[in-house]
Amino acid sequence: MRSIAIKIGCAGGAALVSFYLLHAALGQQYPQPQPLPPAAGSAPAQPLTSQQLDDLVAPMALYPDPLVSEVLAASTYPMEIAEAEQWVQDHKKWKPSKMMDEAKKEKWDPSVQGLVAFPQVLERLTQDMSWTTALGNAFLAQQADVMQAIQRMRAQAQARGTLHTTPQETVTTQTQNGQTVIDIEPGNPNVWYVPYYNPVYVWGPPVWGVYPPLFYPGIDIGFDWGIGINLGLWFGGWGGWGWGGWGWMPDWYGGGIWLNHSFFHRYGFAHFHGDPLGRSAWAHDPAHRLGVPYANREVADRFGGRAAGEFNRGTASRAPGEQRMGTRGFEQRSYTGNHSVFGGYHSGSETRMQSDHGFSSLGADRTFGGGFGGFHGGGGRR
Repeated sequence: MRSIAIKIGCAGGAALVSFYLLHAALGQQYPQPQPLPPAAGSAPAQPLTSQQLDDLVAPMALYPDPLVSEVLAASTYPMEIAEAEQWVQDHKKWKPSKMMDEAKKEKWDPSVQGLVAFPQVLERLTQDMSWTTALGNAFLAQQADVMQAIQRMRAQAQARGTLHTTPQETVTTQTQNGQTVIDIEPGNPNVWYVPYYNPVYVWGPPVWGVYPPLFYPGIDIGFDWGIGINLGLWFGGWGGWGWGGWGWMPDWYGGGIWLNHSFFHRYGFAHFHGDPLGRSAWAHDPAHRLGVPYANREVADRFGGRAAGEFNRGTASRAPGEQRMGTRGFEQRSYTGNHSVFGGYHSGSETRMQSDHGFSSLGADRTFGGGFGGFHGGGGRR
């Protein structure tokens, strides 16, 4: 994916700020954020339709199952994703094993820590924080619906012939109690590939709405595998499925995510406090939300907030005096002291304004506007 970063012409932080500037320039295509409804007697939140969800999940629906699960969990913590991307940019010279060891010491959720092994995914997620936030919001509000949307998109891609087994991935179909699901697993459990594709190439134009406005390969390329990730280099040895497998796996039939406890304990994820053995259903931890507003009051109330947007990391997770998004001085915080969490490409006040708007303006009833970039990435067709 290094060639992709070069051709985009900016690092993850720059792409993040660039998108917010584009967002402002195309304001007529993006509905303005609506005020929150009154706390008492407010109407129930309107769920996203199946067509909206299909478009929303399109950029990541063909990721391998373990990575799909981790991305969905991490997307509910968009501010930590932004921090992790900037942190990776700050430490590019570190070897993979050192980077992962140090990432696990950070105060991010384990799902965000684990994504450090997939820098191209972090780059993807920070290209458009509105999309990433919307994905997490949808997963919090409509978990089973999002899982079904991913399966719908996989079935459509399989029917079009753009999803099938390759040396990079193994595609299988399973049926249980009349429900058929499509699994995607890495072809080699030790080397994982993250597909990088243009949704129009995979599915054709969207039936309704538009795909998220990210950088996509041109239609003449359509699909690219990038560089394989050797997990052994990141984890100091990787036992694959024989060692219990990855930490996050989809529960397609139940509409959620399973957490594999042995993974977190074997590889030293200190922020995971579950039993050393077994598995459990994933649950969102609002302590890692860092003040990013939830999509609606119903979801906010479920996680113990007084109102949407009033969630700060608890004192047990952040040291006294540490700041959250939108507070004075937050944009100056960095891991090297050289620039802000968003890359330092603009003044602090402008960056904070853009970031606050991008995180808070895409609620459950928002849709995507605009098109997608005409970027042509390297690599070949499937």
